[in-house]
Parts: sequence; C-alpha cells; structure tokens
Amino acid sequence: MRNGSFANLSIVSCGTLRMELSSLKDKGFLDAERIYFTTPGLHEIPRELEKQLVKQMGRGGGNSRGLIVLYGDRCFVDSTDYSRGIETVIAEQGIASCRVKAHNCIDMLVSEQERETIAAGRRVYWLIPGWIEYRKNVFLDWDLGKANETFPSNDLAILLDPIEYYDRLANEEPEKLLEFSDWMGISLEPYPITLDRLKELLLNCREKLQVTAHA
Repeated sequence: MRNGSFANLSIVSCGTLRMELSSLKDKGFLDAERIYFTTPGLHEIPRELEKQLVKQMGRGGGNSRGLIVLYGDRCFVDSTDYSRGIETVIAEQGIASCRVKAHNCIDMLVSEQERETIAAGRRVYWLIPGWIEYRKNVFLDWDLGKANETFPSNDLAILLDPIEYYDRLANEEPEKLLEFSDWMGISLEPYPITLDRLKELLLNCREKLQVTAHA
C-alpha cells in the first residue's frame, strides 16, 4: 500500500462512512485538513443530498487546496434531468476536487468482483456498519411492508465489516443486531474486511489532485 500525506486537502463524505474514515484517521493514515459529512442515506432524497453536498464542498473548498469527495456515481439521480449526475454537481462548484471512483459506499469498501466471490452464488443484501448505525436515516420512512418487499428476495444479508463493528455490537448491544435482522426477515452475517480498497481510492484522488495542482 502506498503512503503519503493528505495535508492541505479536505474530504467531503456521505455520513455512512464516518466510522471508517475515523478509523483511518486514528491509525494515522488520514491526515486531511478537515472532514465534512453529509447526513447518511440522502440517496433517497436527492435534492437534500445536492444541497448538503454543495454546502460541505463550499466549506471544504475554503479551507484547503483540494477536495476528495466520497460519493458514488449511483448515489445521486436528478429526476428532472437524468444526464445530470453526481460528477456534474461536483463540477458546477468550480472547486479543485476528485470523486473516488466507485458506485456507492459499499463499492468503496469491496469491489464488485470481490463481492461476487464472497457471495458464492448466493443472493446477498450488502451492508456496511453505517447502514446499521444510522439505520433511521438510511432507511428513512421504510415501513414493514417495504422491508418485506425488499429483503426476503435475498438469501441473507452480509455486513462488510472493516472496524469490528459486528463484534462490538454483539458484545455490547446484541439486541440491536437481533432487532435489525428480525426487521429484515433474513439472517445477518459479518464478513471481516480491510480498509485497503478505501485507502487506495483515497490515494488515487490525492495523486490526481497533486498532478492537477502542478499542471
């Protein structure tokens, strides 16, 4: 894994990745100037997502020489103009920035090819820790009917876990895991992973911003 400093850069991220980014910061990998978060789960409310993303980019752009944006290309859909995706919203701000090349927050932790290997032919509903921790935001306005329509079409749910989140909950708040699994109506299994893919995506953006700054 490459190393390097993120000093003088800021990060704008969906709040679902707060715990993973905090872990990278605590371990000394991430020394970004500042990290700005939007509310988790805003892919369900695109106008609010755009509003918060623009606001946080404005804050970050005023405090650093470049921004790394942690949003996937499938996280924002403009229902009035389908050609206007997340890249367009970012470009409209006129701030030196780089969006990590991933489809969504799950893809930022484990690639599609790796997920196929983990699934081993099973139909999987993928989760990351933030989807459970911030469930009220991520699954905003989901009633039992919508849950029953969505989750049971899968064989199980797999929690991609790079921060030992499942073990902590199992020891400290086991009822939270049981309640979440009951609500989904399918079993929930943890799958330990590293943060290497997220690190690589961050480093790629850092290097791209460095090249742009010296062009």
